[in-house]
Formats: sequence, C-alpha cells, structure tokens
Amino acid sequence: MDESIDRAAVALAFSTHRFEDSLPHLAKDVRWTIVGYMVLEGADAVVRTCTETRESLADTDTTLQRCVTAAQGEVVAVDTLARYTGPNGVTAVAGCDIFEFTGDRITAITSYAVQVDPDCSGAPQR
Repeated sequence: MDESIDRAAVALAFSTHRFEDSLPHLAKDVRWTIVGYMVLEGADAVVRTCTETRESLADTDTTLQRCVTAAQGEVVAVDTLARYTGPNGVTAVAGCDIFEFTGDRITAITSYAVQVDPDCSGAPQR
C-alpha cells in the first residue's frame, strides 16, 4: 500500500463505521483494545467484530453530534459523540479511538466509550 495515505481519513472512517474504507489498512497483527471490555488480536478478529457491529446497526440511524480528529505523526485520535436511534429507542455514546500506524498500516487501536444521556450528553452540537 502507498505510504502517503491520509491516516486521519482512515481513522475517521473506522470511528464512523465506514469500515470498507478503513479495514484494508489493518496490519495483520493489529491489536484493538476496547478499554474495560476486551482485547482483539489480529486483523481477522477486528474484521469479524466490525462486521458484527455493522450488522447490529443495520436498522439504526446514526447521527454524529460531535466528531473531532487530531493527528500527529503516526498517531490519530478521533473523538465522537454519536446518537443511535433504532427499534429499541435512542442511545448516545461518547467515544475516543486512538490509532497507531506503522507506515500505511493500523497496528494498534485503543477505544474508550461511555453511554451518555441522549438528552444531556455534555457536548454542544457542532
């Protein structure tokens, strides 16, 4: 792959569930730490989880109320506040994903997420 990729765009795609634009950039031995929940080892495990996530959101409308990306060198952070409206009601999640790249490959992802009150999420809409 071309080492001149836009790392911020790849990270943003992952964080906003546009996996088709981000998964091709996973390193074979990527490690995804979902803090307080689980650690996934290897691209196959990450792809499987992303596929399950996409399927679970198939009948859900997702609105980003906040999305900020910061990048420096081979590290990108994406801070989001997402509102999910689906058959079981409304949920809001504040999250931050930190991506570590080596060249054009994502070698590590650390994700923090907390469910927040959808009516008082603590972050202004942008």
